[in-house]
Amino acid sequence: MEKKWLLDACLKALGLTLLAVLACACTIPRVALMRDPLSPEEHIDLGVSYEKRGELDAALKEYKTAARKKPLAYLYMGNIYFQQGSLGEAIKSYKKAITKTGSPEAYNNLAWLYYVSGTKRDEAEQLAARAVELSPASDAFRDTLEKIREKKDWSKAHIPLQGARA
Repeated sequence: MEKKWLLDACLKALGLTLLAVLACACTIPRVALMRDPLSPEEHIDLGVSYEKRGELDAALKEYKTAARKKPLAYLYMGNIYFQQGSLGEAIKSYKKAITKTGSPEAYNNLAWLYYVSGTKRDEAEQLAARAVELSPASDAFRDTLEKIREKKDWSKAHIPLQGARA
């Protein structure tokens, strides 16, 4: 009788142990690491492709992914935000591109944003001048600077006098 009682106790203990092991095995979290098969440059290329097809949200997603390892992607993000009319986000993106890469395109595009929006004219001129300084062969950068200076000069010449009636 003692042997049967001992055998029952051992079997119960073994059963409980197996049950505990199975319960623990089911609750152990598994971490699956997914490696991105695309390089940051490939994400940018894919984003450009989406952008050309007018799929701006998909392009933005690719640029954000690329920006983790390639800060120049902030320039592309700024361009998307600018196209979408999200000027605050565009400004942030261009400033990040400037800070992290010193890209003359980022200087020029931020200057152009200020020019188009009619804000921060002095800063726009400084940014455009810096873009030209970094890339003197760029006709587009010189054009941006000239347009900003023309607009500044025109605005100064057409300031209404106090008390004058239009």
